[in-house]
Amino acid sequence: MSIENLKPVAKIVRHHHERFDGGGYPDNLNGELTPEGAKILAIADSYDAMTSARPYRPPTDPQKAAHEIEKDAGTQFDPQWAEIFLELFHSGSMG
Repeated sequence: MSIENLKPVAKIVRHHHERFDGGGYPDNLNGELTPEGAKILAIADSYDAMTSARPYRPPTDPQKAAHEIEKDAGTQFDPQWAEIFLELFHSGSMG
């Protein structure tokens, strides 16, 4: 595989800390300018970070983590992707 093929993936990884409201990093992109894959990864990464044990804190309860994503939809997270995540979460489709 050519490294050229990874350019779209690199953009997703680079921008998954952007916020829907434009207050993220590294480029302060708002929701319209952030790649769709980065919006999805932002939610998945945040949920994983909250529900995983860290050396400095225990894992957050999955229900509480889902509530945080719901609360931050429209500011931190793209509201459409947050809604899809929450539908999957509440349906039990996520492990």
